[in-house]
Amino acid sequence: MTKRILSCMQPTNNLHLGNYLGALKNWVHLQDEPDSECLYGVVDLHAITQAHDAEKLAQSTREIAAAYIAGGIDTKRSAIFVQSAISGHSELMWLLATMAQMGKLERMTQFKDKAGKNAERAGLGLFAYPVLMAADILIYKATHVPVGEDQKQHLELSRELASTFNTRYGAPFFIQPEPFIQGQGTRVMSLKDGSKKMSKSDESDNSRINLTDDADMIARKIKKAKTDAEALPETLKELEGRAEALNLVNIYAALSGKAAADVVAEFAGKGFGDFKPALIDVAIAKLAPITARMNKLLADPAEIDRALAAGNEKASVIAEKTVRETREIMGFWG
Repeated sequence: MTKRILSCMQPTNNLHLGNYLGALKNWVHLQDEPDSECLYGVVDLHAITQAHDAEKLAQSTREIAAAYIAGGIDTKRSAIFVQSAISGHSELMWLLATMAQMGKLERMTQFKDKAGKNAERAGLGLFAYPVLMAADILIYKATHVPVGEDQKQHLELSRELASTFNTRYGAPFFIQPEPFIQGQGTRVMSLKDGSKKMSKSDESDNSRINLTDDADMIARKIKKAKTDAEALPETLKELEGRAEALNLVNIYAALSGKAAADVVAEFAGKGFGDFKPALIDVAIAKLAPITARMNKLLADPAEIDRALAAGNEKASVIAEKTVRETREIMGFWG
């Protein structure tokens, strides 16, 4: 059976090291999965659930697509598509929304986090975000979806909506997607606070390494990264409770392809005065080619647009068929 793998990112700000090590690097490997078809989306409809800069949205979409390609997504093997270019996402979202229970949407962790104390004033788009995400997945009948901890709840809703539809209409139509866990990416934390994930929305640019940062910027940020005064221990277990130190070790391990335990053993007894320069060398060696490829792509937007047009065409064939058959099952005219 062919696996259809789907994963997406929003076009909000630049992608950073956490996006690369936590997701994109793994997406590249998924292209090599036997009997698999990969679809990677830029979900710009999700990006407008909160205030956004309309003048920058299209360019941000190109930047995310450029990062996908520069990071190793092969447009000949995988489709890179833009969510808003395929109208079926919005149509299927409405059809599924008629089956989504408000109580479950209210309990979504991400909604509660983003709405905060002003939940009653939050927009419908933010509230219904998980239903649109379910439509993103189900419209392609994805069998596997790489997800992080913060998205597992949304994937479960997708599975529930698929089951509800199939039961209500007596047709085993939608596939219940499975979370893709194999080769799970590294969880990268902020360079300023080891207890928080590296984030595009963090006010401090020094908290993250952007995929567009040059070698000098990467070196400066790593030099300024928060650490502690202790030397690295002999075992990984001894790093418990040292969040910033563990974060840098994990980054080194992921970039170098080594096990974190081996990295600790290699630098045991050494301080960060020795470790950070080594990390800088590894980071620049790994990220410099990606940055160069991104800059080359961004200098030629037409090339990005051609890749997106081809990906949109591939995705549309699947999406239009799903929406057409969904409408037929639900009894719509025409």
